[in-house]
Amino acid sequence: MLRFFDWPLPLATRPHSVLISRSMDQDFFRFGLAAFVTILVVVDPPGVVPIFVALTKDEEPRRRRAILIRAVLIAFGVALFFLIAGRAVLSYLGVTVHAFSISGGILLFVAAMPMLFGQRGGLQAPEGKERGAREVTGEHRIPTESDAQATVAGGNDISVFPLAMPLLSGPGTIATILLLTSQAGTDLQRLAAIGVAIAVVFMVSFVVLYLGGRLIGLVGEGGVHIATRVMGIVLAALAVQYVLNGIAGYYKLLIGR
Repeated sequence: MLRFFDWPLPLATRPHSVLISRSMDQDFFRFGLAAFVTILVVVDPPGVVPIFVALTKDEEPRRRRAILIRAVLIAFGVALFFLIAGRAVLSYLGVTVHAFSISGGILLFVAAMPMLFGQRGGLQAPEGKERGAREVTGEHRIPTESDAQATVAGGNDISVFPLAMPLLSGPGTIATILLLTSQAGTDLQRLAAIGVAIAVVFMVSFVVLYLGGRLIGLVGEGGVHIATRVMGIVLAALAVQYVLNGIAGYYKLLIGR
């Protein structure tokens, strides 16, 4: 007769393996969620909506959708490239993980400051000729129809410039991905989490921009500004945490020496 205590001993080791697997899943989810929130806040899809609507106001729906798909795919490709090549770039430059964590945190905090006042983050905002797509006012730059027509008439592919870069995959997005990559190290699970977070962020960006006109009509420009301010607060908090992590890590490295 088979009795309970006659079962093979390997069963006793199963709870330990289950705990390890559960811990790895929690780490994957926690790191992936942090990566998703950070990248989403930096990309700031609601902040891109007014610009996208102005640039494509006179386009047919099919043409507008094609421009959006191309812009999101290019931005996703750029982000994916820096995810794959990020560690190689840092290694070639001789930059330590802790140094990049501190500098990246400071950079993200600088980007968060304009967002607290309802503006696009400085690292993601167009510069120079790109500003032709927006009217400069005293407090906030608002795109106008004439600016949008001038940009499209200039013969430029707006899906590449300025939509894909720098609005969706600007220096802020690239710096954030490099920062997350440096934190992931050689952990393939964490790198995969960053890749999933990037994909989800650009899927969200596509939906938000696709429904951009309706979004502005639903919540108004004031609602968009409020969302941008909330994202700025979150980004500022994350930036400070990155700086603290970098300082703590470097301090431990000095003590270890």
